[in-house]
Amino acid sequence: MPEPLDARERRELCDLFEELGPAAPTLCEGWATLDLAAHLVVRERDPLAAPGIIMGGPFRGLLDRGTERALARGYDTLVEPVRNGPPLGPFVVPGLRTLINLNEYVVHHEDVRRPNGMGPRTDRPELQDAVWGLLRNGARLMLRKVHGARVTLRRPEGDSASVGRGPEVVLTGPPIELLLYLQGRRTAAEVELLGDPTAKAALEAGDLGI
Repeated sequence: MPEPLDARERRELCDLFEELGPAAPTLCEGWATLDLAAHLVVRERDPLAAPGIIMGGPFRGLLDRGTERALARGYDTLVEPVRNGPPLGPFVVPGLRTLINLNEYVVHHEDVRRPNGMGPRTDRPELQDAVWGLLRNGARLMLRKVHGARVTLRRPEGDSASVGRGPEVVLTGPPIELLLYLQGRRTAAEVELLGDPTAKAALEAGDLGI
């Protein structure tokens, strides 16, 4: 049976963690590889702290304390559970695991790759197709704070999907690059942005991501 794509992204990210060590830069502002590894452990293994990743607010204190506990464990003891995968729960349910893990691990894999001298991957058509499928369904959520514009996502091959109303802006690039842009990695994403100037401004100023 082929290795699931989210599992492959997890494994390759952990290979990079081990190769680069705990102090390597990432695209996550203020985070080194140690901080990113701690984030992934908290997300999957700390049910009290993990809600703070999405909801913040009253859960922020729990998230901060959970992250401090994770960081105190040390880098090697963080990378190992990430590599081993999550415990029983929604992160391992077939179908659901792709929905909640694939984009997460693709983005964080690129968070480590890009600032450490590794460019876009051009040899993963099956990964690009899988990410595109998730983008078509998830773009509305990631673009929910962009107002007054119709945002069209377009692959170089011509497939497209649109979200919103108003003057149009077209964001063109391979699906992984589109995902990076929609998850707030604007400067790292290799995309082309064309269209109505007011729509472009709305997209560029919008708070993107989940």
